[in-house]
Amino acid sequence: MNKLITILGPTACGKTAVATLLAARLGAAEIISADSRQVFRGMDIGTGKDLKDYEVTRPDGETVKIPYHLIDIAPAGSKYSVFEFQRDFLRAYEDITTRHQQPILCGGTGLYIESVLRAYKLVEVPVNVELRERLEGKSLSELTTLLASYKRLHNTTDVDTARRAIRAIEIEEYYREHHIDETEPFPQLESLTCGLDIPRDLRRERITARLHHRLEQEDMLDEVKRLLDSGIAADDLISYGLEYRYLTQHLIGEISYEEMVRQLEIAIHQFAKRQMTYFRGMERRGVKIHWIDATRPRTEIVEEILKAGSNN
Repeated sequence: MNKLITILGPTACGKTAVATLLAARLGAAEIISADSRQVFRGMDIGTGKDLKDYEVTRPDGETVKIPYHLIDIAPAGSKYSVFEFQRDFLRAYEDITTRHQQPILCGGTGLYIESVLRAYKLVEVPVNVELRERLEGKSLSELTTLLASYKRLHNTTDVDTARRAIRAIEIEEYYREHHIDETEPFPQLESLTCGLDIPRDLRRERITARLHHRLEQEDMLDEVKRLLDSGIAADDLISYGLEYRYLTQHLIGEISYEEMVRQLEIAIHQFAKRQMTYFRGMERRGVKIHWIDATRPRTEIVEEILKAGSNN
């Protein structure tokens, strides 16, 4: 196979289940997560970690546990950057390949994936207090417009709160002021990159069903309450966006339960749409993605990936 196999796609398309089944099929493979929120400990239901997917039953009836990396590596309430992801990815990749295992990069955070596949050289960006004070009070729409004015690659997929938008602008400003060329390569890796393509209507149906299941059957609201009770600031949880934003706003009394569900469902649908837009942009920027119909049986998807690898 290739030095790296990458499996990407929008939320609710079944990436993890396909990646773990592929790993079991290969027999000597490990998964590196490319999810910007699954790095945080205690944030399980809202991020869809689905750790049970890492236990796969083979045709002979044996259950195998697929090793995974970059999940539960940072405390909830902290920040985690693309720079840190690249650093941690490289450590995991070198560890896996040194042991002669096949690394599989799997996730939906486009910027994380692209930073590896296109070998972007990133640096750690410090806090700019003056800039943050200047941007304080601007709306998310105003901040998004400002962010779009920068020419450097940036991630708009996860920018769904003013706080995250300000951080993105902070990074752009730092790169511009210091004349940093992010395209100086970090190791150029050969990757077979496969995307799971799911019809829009089915994707929306799955997102809605999954959201209600997490709220009604998996106690997602209790998870967020436990995080708040542990001392994590509400603003920090809100900054993570999506489930943690809206559930926190409900728990602190800003919105009703019904409004929380309504707004969150809309936000996740919009998020999935932005993910697909980002992946299409990656293709335009030179990343070759082999798209596979996500509605096919997972065993067929795995065979298609193996076939693509043998022809690559």
